[in-house]
Amino acid sequence: MAGIQRAEAPRPTHRLIPSRFPPISAFEAVASAADLAQVMALEGWTNDRLVQQRLQRLPAKDWVFGRPNAGVVMAAFLHAPAGGLRFSSGALGAWYGAAAVNTSIAEVAHHLRRETYNAGMDEMRSQYRAYLADLEGGYQDIRGRSGEFPELYAPADYSASQVFGEEVRASGDHGILYDSVRHPGGQNVVCYRTTSILNVRQSAHYEITVRLDAKILVRTLQTNV
Repeated sequence: MAGIQRAEAPRPTHRLIPSRFPPISAFEAVASAADLAQVMALEGWTNDRLVQQRLQRLPAKDWVFGRPNAGVVMAAFLHAPAGGLRFSSGALGAWYGAAAVNTSIAEVAHHLRRETYNAGMDEMRSQYRAYLADLEGGYQDIRGRSGEFPELYAPADYSASQVFGEEVRASGDHGILYDSVRHPGGQNVVCYRTTSILNVRQSAHYEITVRLDAKILVRTLQTNV
């Protein structure tokens, strides 16, 4: 889209991952792409046909290994929801982060509440590991422009935003900076380049409880910073 400038991502960015998906430390000791393929096979990652397809779409030069939390980065691209997210289709995932942890919590709580509703429950509780990451590169900046691009900020319809996001990915750009739809005043970023996701480190554990009456309860279980 014309008129969109590029900007650097906030540092650090915050990302929450369900604790039921434990990190795989073997990724950190891998020294080559061939070794990584073997580790993924041993861990059962490539048993999933969708993961196999995504791995084929991610060039081997972009596989992340041999550094802390490499598996966390790879999982963001290979274990994304089948229907995709706001700026990424189901064909290949991406790294989503927020400028503040409260924004990450609000984003996670929105999806958790949707699970609660679909399950016919009044309340649902889940635990998350929080990660910090430094994102390199320039990002297409659509912050403060929801009035110009309402289709990219649609609350539930990702059809237009996924097309836009995949066009940005295909162009070679690093990603997109955008306002959070779930947390007024919050800012998010999506990064399409695995090798630009640096210094990934765990920061805390949270327990998030959502209720259909719109209440969000957050309990810090552990902090590493």
